[in-house]
Amino acid sequence: MTAKILVVDDERDLERLICQKFRKNIRGKYFEFVYASNGVEALKKLQEEAPIDMVLTDINMPGLDGLSLLTKINEIDPTIKTVIMSAYGDMSKIRTAMNRGAFDFLTKPLDFQDLEITIKRTLEHVRELKENQRYRQEKEKSLQQSEKYAKEQAEQLQKALEELQRTQAKLVQSEKMSSLGQLVAGVAHEINNPVNFIYGNLSHANDYTQNLLNLLNLYNQHYPNPSPEIKAEIEAIDLEFLIEDLPRLLGSMKLGSDRIRDIVRSLRNFSRVDESEMKPVDIHEGIDSTLLILHNRLKAKSDQPAIQVIKDYGNLPLVECYAGQLNQVFMNLITNALDALEMGNETGVKMPLTSTEELSWLNTQCPLALALCPVPTIRITTEVINRDWVAIRIADNGSGMSEEVRSRLFNTFFTTKPVGKGTGLGLSISHQIVSEKHGGQLRCISAPGEGSEFIIEIPVRQSIGQHALLQQVG
Repeated sequence: MTAKILVVDDERDLERLICQKFRKNIRGKYFEFVYASNGVEALKKLQEEAPIDMVLTDINMPGLDGLSLLTKINEIDPTIKTVIMSAYGDMSKIRTAMNRGAFDFLTKPLDFQDLEITIKRTLEHVRELKENQRYRQEKEKSLQQSEKYAKEQAEQLQKALEELQRTQAKLVQSEKMSSLGQLVAGVAHEINNPVNFIYGNLSHANDYTQNLLNLLNLYNQHYPNPSPEIKAEIEAIDLEFLIEDLPRLLGSMKLGSDRIRDIVRSLRNFSRVDESEMKPVDIHEGIDSTLLILHNRLKAKSDQPAIQVIKDYGNLPLVECYAGQLNQVFMNLITNALDALEMGNETGVKMPLTSTEELSWLNTQCPLALALCPVPTIRITTEVINRDWVAIRIADNGSGMSEEVRSRLFNTFFTTKPVGKGTGLGLSISHQIVSEKHGGQLRCISAPGEGSEFIIEIPVRQSIGQHALLQQVG
């Protein structure tokens, strides 16, 4: 490889002598000499003829002298080594040059044999410097690549760990829901038997009681003057009140048994542990069952008014779905709405309207009524959005949420609730059930001060959902 040497001297004869003395090296392309008559020209040559391996420069030159040029060269490229030429009488300048980083020096008049030895020694040092620099650069590059690979591996491991944690959490949650469903179904079954026994006998008890009261009335008509002993017993048991209150008492018992039967039916409908396959389901039945289970949370408390529920149901067809899992989605979304309304109420109790009918009328007349309404309210709307899809909208007039929070709603473990109040799994699992299990969509519309609305869109038939899911994956 040809070494390039920059010779800087204002004596033009030096160029001729170098060409003559080093003609074999030049012809064999071992050396290539570049010439400059002063320091300014030398700096220009360093740019135009790069890369330069070494510089052979005189100290005493007009304009930019050799010492100043040496300093500039060290700033430009420390691997370029400089050899200083000067008369023997300039030893103080030579010492200064060596202190500034000159590699070697030669005295004038030049001994060309000594110059050749100096050039070879300088070039050998430059070669070693460049090899060391190249070796360091290769090592640094290798280290950077190793660090990059290690970082990528760490990121992949972190992603795998997070995915494992999400999968584990979902499995645990699914197992909990499955166990809860079995428990609810078991409790409902155990309650159902005695309730049916009570409910079935209540009608007979009512008939028997009515017959006895009719018979007692006949006795009063035919024997208006009872004996003193019977008269005393009539007064003791307050017969007149008993006759009046007994039908009401039986009526209350029937209402209570009806209520228990409805609750049991809702529990069985909500759990649906016996329905592991998709089948046509009445969506409204699942929503109503969920609301009945959450009935206690809708009632007025000492620190908050009752939460109003507006059901704006459309004429939906039966929808092919996993009913139990879809009911779990309804439970999560309605529970979140209740939490939002209860948290919003902490800033002050809202004044209720005069009646639920007035609230319903206002909601019908004005699309913004829900957000503006002072009553804590949940509105559930269902509709057919086209022939093959249905939508379920669950909206609340709580405090709403920021865009930053809304964008992370369906992330696993993300929650805005205090520690111990939320797991961050409900919405994530709901999104998975709607999108992966049913080929549908679950999205949220919300803004601070404007409440929140969750929209579920699912296909009416399973084949449509599978086609939509394949399109999403593709």
